[in-house]
Amino acid sequence: MEYYVKSIVPIIESKYNSFTHVEKNIADFFLNNEQKMDFSAQNVAQMIFVSEASLSRFAKKCGFHGYREFIYQYEQSFVEKSETVADSTRMVLNTYQELLNKTYSLMNEAQIAQIVRYMYGADRVVVCGKGSSGLAASEMENRFMRIGVDIDSLQDTDRMRMQAVFLNKRSMVCGFSISGETEEVLYLLKEAHRREAQTILFTANDKESYADFCTEVVLVASTKHLNYGNVISPQYPFLVMMDIIYNNYVTHEKYKKADLYDDTLRVLKSKSSGQYLN
Repeated sequence: MEYYVKSIVPIIESKYNSFTHVEKNIADFFLNNEQKMDFSAQNVAQMIFVSEASLSRFAKKCGFHGYREFIYQYEQSFVEKSETVADSTRMVLNTYQELLNKTYSLMNEAQIAQIVRYMYGADRVVVCGKGSSGLAASEMENRFMRIGVDIDSLQDTDRMRMQAVFLNKRSMVCGFSISGETEEVLYLLKEAHRREAQTILFTANDKESYADFCTEVVLVASTKHLNYGNVISPQYPFLVMMDIIYNNYVTHEKYKKADLYDDTLRVLKSKSSGQYLN
């Protein structure tokens, strides 16, 4: 069974904050719509009181050549949602499934491969974030450290500012910020870029200004527009994308990375049993 369908909904969500008032009105219509109908430019324009030209500009801002291409993709991925939820468990599972579908729609395989190449070429990797994003950064350090990556995670503001001094063209910096507006994360990315390091921002918001200091912007799924988004950990979209990158990274040198991971397990087991390796 095929679980994943390419959807343009997460694309609309990622660009939502950059839309004009009219464009947000159009975005709200497509984000909240739950029924199939006549999606022709003429009909939609009349329904939401905008011009057909505004629909065309909106579609182009979402990355499509025009409204016709936009609506074709929208109809392909459109699925009617049930108004009722059987129970709380099903509600949570359905929300996670929707986030996975969004991740699939946003994922760029070529971009993931490029990030892995940056990581292989870096002497040192720094990952940063605040709050729940900082916890995701810590998890990334734990995962990649065990397969031989020289990686450090930062959550403290002062440490982020101080570590910027030691970055260079052989460094790679990853910043986690759902909003894309975390001051400390953006500061480190900008300073790293100034020192010619590779800079990767993981965020749910897409802004043109990121191109000024980010080598790559990785869009992650947002819970903002989900009916039950408040029950889902905000770390989850980061962790899913991190696992995708991790899998691509270990695949390059599968057996060597597996040996390193097994070695870390042996060390931990020997310590717990009171024995130490020579």
